[in-house]
Amino acid sequence: MKRLWAPWRMQYILDENKNKTCLFCDISKADKKNDRKNLILYRGKHSFIVLNKYPYNSGHLMVLPYIHTPTFDGLSDEVLFDLIMNVKMSVAVLKKVLNPDGFNLGLNFGKVAGAGMESHMHKHIVPRWTGDTDSMPILSETRVMPEHITATYNKLSKAFRK
Repeated sequence: MKRLWAPWRMQYILDENKNKTCLFCDISKADKKNDRKNLILYRGKHSFIVLNKYPYNSGHLMVLPYIHTPTFDGLSDEVLFDLIMNVKMSVAVLKKVLNPDGFNLGLNFGKVAGAGMESHMHKHIVPRWTGDTDSMPILSETRVMPEHITATYNKLSKAFRK
């Protein structure tokens, strides 16, 4: 039997509000003094950048519009431009700070497409390094995270403030 201990997940599992409101709207509207707690790295005019709390790899970011929408529908060209410029900035910061060998960029619309938060669209930016997956996901269905999320946040937040 395989066991992977992830005790930080219990907070999410037991959160009574997780299905009542939109997590992304909640953190975007929260006081800016809570940005570190909410893992918000940057606030733009129409979109913001957040470190994924349950990442696929170290440095996994998401760029989200402030507007609550499941798809591009209803987003103005100005909002879409801000969103893509924040994706561009995220890639540049990740290159500078974490020096990855490449990236996976993803956008899932709808639950069947893999959207875990299907009601609020978000663009994933996942840095990748040669050999980062090794054989762990294949052999033991386990991901290896080489750095604690707060250490990654500290590195990236300095770069986004510049």
